[in-house]
Amino acid sequence: MEFPYEPTKTTPGWDTGEADDLNVFYDTGHMAFMTFCAALVLLMIPGVGLFYSGLARRKSALELLLLSMLSVAVIGFQWFFWGYSLTFSRTGNSFLGNMDMIGLGNVIAQPRGAVLPDILFCLYQGMFASITPALAIGAVADRGRVLPALVFMFIWATVVYDPIAYWTWNPNGWLFKLGSLDFAGGGPVHVASGACALAYSLMLGKRSGYSKNAGMPWRPHNVTNVVLGTVFLWVGWFGFNGGSALGMNIRAVMACYNTQLAASMAALTWVLLDFRLERKWSTIGFCSGAISGLVAITPAAGFVTPWGALIIGIVGGVCCNFATKLKFLIGIDEALDIFAVHGVGGIVGNILTGVFAASWIAKLDGAPWEPLGWIEHHWVQMGYQFAGTVAAFAWSFVLTCLILFLLNLVPGLSLRASPEEEELGMDDVQLGEFAYDYVELTRHLSDTVSIATTELAAVNGSAGSEKGAPSVTGDNAV
Repeated sequence: MEFPYEPTKTTPGWDTGEADDLNVFYDTGHMAFMTFCAALVLLMIPGVGLFYSGLARRKSALELLLLSMLSVAVIGFQWFFWGYSLTFSRTGNSFLGNMDMIGLGNVIAQPRGAVLPDILFCLYQGMFASITPALAIGAVADRGRVLPALVFMFIWATVVYDPIAYWTWNPNGWLFKLGSLDFAGGGPVHVASGACALAYSLMLGKRSGYSKNAGMPWRPHNVTNVVLGTVFLWVGWFGFNGGSALGMNIRAVMACYNTQLAASMAALTWVLLDFRLERKWSTIGFCSGAISGLVAITPAAGFVTPWGALIIGIVGGVCCNFATKLKFLIGIDEALDIFAVHGVGGIVGNILTGVFAASWIAKLDGAPWEPLGWIEHHWVQMGYQFAGTVAAFAWSFVLTCLILFLLNLVPGLSLRASPEEEELGMDDVQLGEFAYDYVELTRHLSDTVSIATTELAAVNGSAGSEKGAPSVTGDNAV
């Protein structure tokens, strides 16, 4: 973008010294689009909560929904305080940013991606930072406590997500300099959250009653919630992938189309794979497949052609479907298959980006690009993709285990509830609230019975009392 005059950095927030209105440097169409995309990514987070809540047992459903929303609040503060600075400071080494923008100091209108003011870029990327712990925290299902999970999310975002995102998207990061491609978060979001969920499940241990061969004997308690969560996620993913073009351009539209196509193909693939086993059409299978396709296309959405997206969707659906069996092979009670869908899906997407990335797709935003993937005979790209994938997985898994081990040593921050609390349910023990309040239903029925009994006593009069009819008055009726 050409500026009407040369700016000077005279005051915090990039005041030009000459312009009374900083808006003159930016296109309002781009800003409106990116603000809308940020809101779409926010919509994905309750979608994650509904998806996980529906998959879990009834007595632990509300805890998972609450933790997803708490991720917005915890990471919202972390991102404001130092997360944005650690991830996107303009100066730093190859590994991590610095504190130049702590507390969003000097973050107002300096350009990001040529068309965005700094504060809007911060808002949008903050939603990515918020949803990543929300994806991983489903690992606490049926046995994890809330307080240590909240402390964990803050620490994990600081020492795991921020560095991986810095390596991947900050021009100073080593993966960025290497040439690893990741359009919207295959490594920082999906591989990292999948590895985190696997490590969290390992450190928590198996749920009571877990069978090595059959897993838990309980089915998802609310398939409707799973469908609603999938809808929220699918719609929000247009902002997740489309917005990663950082402007309203043809590349953003292509990313949205690739997202839709990959999700559709993965959903069909998963449903057909499940149908071959039981000759029944699985709603859970459709939803899981759609999410696996959305995950797999994330790193590739702005780099590949539609036919490449189609293949990525099919391969992602197949790999994630079979990956749901891995937890039985390695003996880890990964309750909601977060690693199978997000971890494996992110790995598949990262690798296939190296195969199908096309420079002419990347150029749709107007920027110059050299040949990218194997389809353009850029063979070394696969090595770069492997490097990014292995780095994200190893860093997330090892650091997650270390953080949880240390947290569990702190008085009051033990990760897991007691067996008695687990049997009672996390909603009752940790929240005192319920997704479906059967206590109120019982009270309603009791009131109905009490009213009927009172009316019967009134009809029978004193004779009824002499015959031993129950005497029901105010306090007893409650």
